[in-house]
Amino acid sequence: MSVQIVPRPDLGVTVVEIAGELDIDSAPAFRECLTGVVRDGATRIVVDAHRLRFCDSIGLSSLITTQQACLARGGFLRLAGADDALRRLLLIVGLLDYVPAYASVEAAASGDPAARAYAEHARAAR
Repeated sequence: MSVQIVPRPDLGVTVVEIAGELDIDSAPAFRECLTGVVRDGATRIVVDAHRLRFCDSIGLSSLITTQQACLARGGFLRLAGADDALRRLLLIVGLLDYVPAYASVEAAASGDPAARAYAEHARAAR
């Protein structure tokens, strides 16, 4: 797994780019990275998952924990570029509304409901 933090003041977010596999072995390092981003004051975070090949439940917990921290500070965590498998996993476990997924970093930064990936499935599941 590799992670890169990219401030995007033009979009009003901090982008965390992740590549590889987010699993039981790599999730602690990813969680620590996200915790550091929040600790440094960023509360509007977009996780760019375009190059993420796999995510297990431990990886999901990193996203949930960070979302909780961001929401408590008036911010958010959103996904960009999540593949079908990750979006489906979020949908199945009931987290797609809590950790919304968008096609691009720009769409995630804006939070446009019409640009949400799987928006129609999320509404149908309610």
